[in-house]
Amino acid sequence: MKKGALISVFLFVLFFLIPVLFISIGGPPDSSGTQTTDTAPESSGEEPLTQPAEESERTIPVFRSETETVEQTGLEEYVAGVVASEMPVSFDIEALKAQALTARTYAAKQIASPSEINLPDGALVTDTTMHQVYQSEEELKEEWGGDFEWKMKKINEAVRATKGQVLTYEGQPITASFFSTSNGHTENAEDYWQNPEPYLQSVESPWDTESPRYANEMSMSVAEVEQALGISLSEGASGTVLSRTESSRVEEVELGGETFSGRDIREELELDSTDFTISRQGDKMIFATKGWGHGVGMSQYGADGMADEGKTYEEIVKHYYKGVEIAGLS
Repeated sequence: MKKGALISVFLFVLFFLIPVLFISIGGPPDSSGTQTTDTAPESSGEEPLTQPAEESERTIPVFRSETETVEQTGLEEYVAGVVASEMPVSFDIEALKAQALTARTYAAKQIASPSEINLPDGALVTDTTMHQVYQSEEELKEEWGGDFEWKMKKINEAVRATKGQVLTYEGQPITASFFSTSNGHTENAEDYWQNPEPYLQSVESPWDTESPRYANEMSMSVAEVEQALGISLSEGASGTVLSRTESSRVEEVELGGETFSGRDIREELELDSTDFTISRQGDKMIFATKGWGHGVGMSQYGADGMADEGKTYEEIVKHYYKGVEIAGLS
């Protein structure tokens, strides 16, 4: 090839191909560090969820309970693994977006002010219900098998749509608690955890009746109840509910001459909910419950019910968390 031709090829590469390559990779980092649904491009959801250059330093150390190791996990990858583990993928995409927002907010709050003192060195969260259940893509592939591709595509779509967003109250990330199913209302934070939070107050949640765990009944022997609670029940005695909270959950109950909180009974006997009634049939104690979970914050089945009615994820989270704002990660 002649020298003049070589120079022409070099100039073509320099002025045309290199800029095209730069743009296709993504161009310079966005100075804001976050994207919103107003500005982010529509994603096909087909590619794996990876972090762009400007987010590459944002990670969270996760204690993996099975291997007993701490993994530095990309924040958005972590959010996707939590959403996939904590909410049915069959739920409406807007409900999954709301779940992604709560998962990221939970992580952001842990990063800003770690709340656990018994975590392994270097970890901020575990992959269990102590914090948020998390599974990697490899674990999800094993669990979902042939359904992995479409399920992960839907999860990634929800995560990307909320990328970089967190829930704040007075400028600070909130405690974005959530649970499966309400009894028709959520619970005030102070009625379950004793510590009041202005954004974790009881609201109506009528959509939860569609949940398969809205109503449940558990039978235990009298001996099992006595052993679990450290009490002795007289012949034919069951228990007496002394008071209920604003959301109709048990506040205090008397059993075997002892007074317990509804939370004590739920946790010691592993009931679905603190909204329960007690009856006795011979040597059996029957606990009939409404709802599933502690009841504070966002109801997952309520979120799906709202989404089915056409509500957006922004409307969902602002219903369940009072007075909050959606803000970008700083």
